[in-house]
Parts: sequence; C-alpha cells; structure tokens
Amino acid sequence: MTSPHDHNRQAWDARVRAEARFTRPAADHEFANPLATVDAVGWLGPSIAGRRVLCLAAGGGRQAPLYAAAGAEVTVVDISAEMLALDRQVAAERGLALRTVEASMDNLAALAPASFDIVVQPVSTCYVPDVVRVYQQVARVTAAGGVYVSQHKQPSSLQAAVKPSARGYELTEPYYRTGPLPPVEGSSHREPGTLEFLHRWEELLGGMCRAGFAIDDVLEPVHADEQAAIGSFGHRSRYVAPYVRIKARRTGTGTDAVSRMWLPR
Repeated sequence: MTSPHDHNRQAWDARVRAEARFTRPAADHEFANPLATVDAVGWLGPSIAGRRVLCLAAGGGRQAPLYAAAGAEVTVVDISAEMLALDRQVAAERGLALRTVEASMDNLAALAPASFDIVVQPVSTCYVPDVVRVYQQVARVTAAGGVYVSQHKQPSSLQAAVKPSARGYELTEPYYRTGPLPPVEGSSHREPGTLEFLHRWEELLGGMCRAGFAIDDVLEPVHADEQAAIGSFGHRSRYVAPYVRIKARRTGTGTDAVSRMWLPR
C-alpha cells in the first residue's frame, strides 16, 4: 500500500504537470514589493534582509523566490521534486539565490538545529497525518526567539459539504476521525487527487504550544464574497471560514539573541 507521503508526492508532481492551482509561479507584479506580497499584515517587520528563512512545504515557484527577492537567505523544503523544480526555474530566471531540499515537512533531519530565524508554511499540514510531529520538527530547526508563520485548513471547512443543501453547508465528516478524508471532486477548498487529514483545534493550537512555541497572533483570512454564486468558493466562505493563519514565536533561551532583538514584539 502506498504511504500518504508517497501518494501526495506523486499527486503534487502530477498537479505541477497539469498546471493546477497552487503550482503557478509568482507573477511579475508581485516582485515589485515582494515582502508586502508574502506578508501583507506586517508580521515580519519592515525588512527581512539577511534573515535565514525556511519556506516549509512551500515549493511551486512563489513563496521562496519572493522571500529571496526580499533579501532573505532562503531554503525551501517540499516533498515534490516537480514543485522544487519550479523554484529553481524562477530563481534562475530572476537571478535569485535559494536552496532547495526534497523532504517531507514531518522529517527535517537534513536541516541543522536552530538554523532559521523565520519559518513560513503556507497551507500544507492537511497532507500529513500528524501535525504535532511537524511542529516538533519546526521547533528543532527554529532559533530561540524565531518566528513561525503557518496557515492551515480549518477543521470545519474539511468537515463541511462541498455544495450546499437546502439547509446550507452541512457538516458531513466527523470531527473526531482517523485516517484520510474521503476523495473529493469539484471542490474549491480541497485538492482532488491528494490525501488530506483533518486536524482538530487542540492539535493545531495546543500542539504548537506544546512543541515549544508561544502564539502571538491568529487571523482568519477573509474569502467571503457576498456577490459570489451559490456553491462557489466565495459563497461557501461566507458560512465556513476556509483557513486560519498563526504567528508563533520559538520559546527558549538559546544563543540566537540577534534574531530576538530584530523580530517585532
């Protein structure tokens, strides 16, 4: 039987070849102000020049090149070789320096302890069974005082039906479940062909704290659209928030005093 990791590696390789959603490199206009593009809320401060940034499970030619264009020393980790190839392609085209590492987000043995000031992780924890193990790996490679910015699919969004019934977007999947979610087609909040896992709030927030992070802020990016057609992503987002974005700080009293000083409080 194929493991979830192998399944999702193959699925994302295939999605790149199909030029599917989330596999398209950053557009030219996004490089005009790259830091504002990736950090619109200003969680990372006015500059990340010279900072050691890990873009985790973030291949695809967007995240890593934009952080590199903002002046950071960037490493991007992804399980998909095809996604990482997009990063190298964009970096070569734009004269950017970045390091690519093919690995799963829950096994960062290839990276040295406390080697990053900032870890950024777009929506991706849904593709592994154990989000707490991801947090433990991130904690190991984040310097004391370093920032971890991650975005996740909300549990209720993964529970709710793709299309509304006469009663609205009903919860059709159990909150307490084991194993991957059933396959899906025609969904704008899930990626067909991948294996996805629902993580409870206790795991998403409590697991992060227990791994060695203190949560500084939590946002729910707004995708609701009052004019959207019934059943569309914007319409569904009026009733079920799709994502949550978390800013956390690595606790501890390590030697990384420099990063503790520059990071905004």
